[in-house]
Amino acid sequence: MSAVLVLNADFGPLHRVSLRHAVRMLFRQVAVVHEAEPDRQIGVYPMPTVVRLVSYVVTRWWHSRGPMWSRAGVLARDHRACAYCGAAASTIDHVLPRSRGGANEWTNTVAACGRCNNRKGNRTPSEARMPLRVRPFAPTWAALA
Repeated sequence: MSAVLVLNADFGPLHRVSLRHAVRMLFRQVAVVHEAEPDRQIGVYPMPTVVRLVSYVVTRWWHSRGPMWSRAGVLARDHRACAYCGAAASTIDHVLPRSRGGANEWTNTVAACGRCNNRKGNRTPSEARMPLRVRPFAPTWAALA
């Protein structure tokens, strides 16, 4: 199945959807065909390659705050590399442990391998004598995309 580009009402690109999703958007009259493949149709609709939304969708969220914290996001931000030894990471570690008031925040979590995560335990990196190789930061949408 090919991907169809979705344009906002102001002709700005939003994202890509499947052909099936694009046809549903046309059927619900949420979008109109902007570009189509010549001489090909799906029912009464030309086969779309680009659709444009009928009403404008506000995308301020994309440029304002960064993405919400998530385990998958932390692993992606750190390129699945352990922040302590550099090996392949499969877990996350709280720099300030949750039992001591550490929160699930971008600046308090790093990717870690299981061995380093167990070794550090319920201590801070300085108490465990395990310095961080990278400093945790809050990523932007573009960094995670």
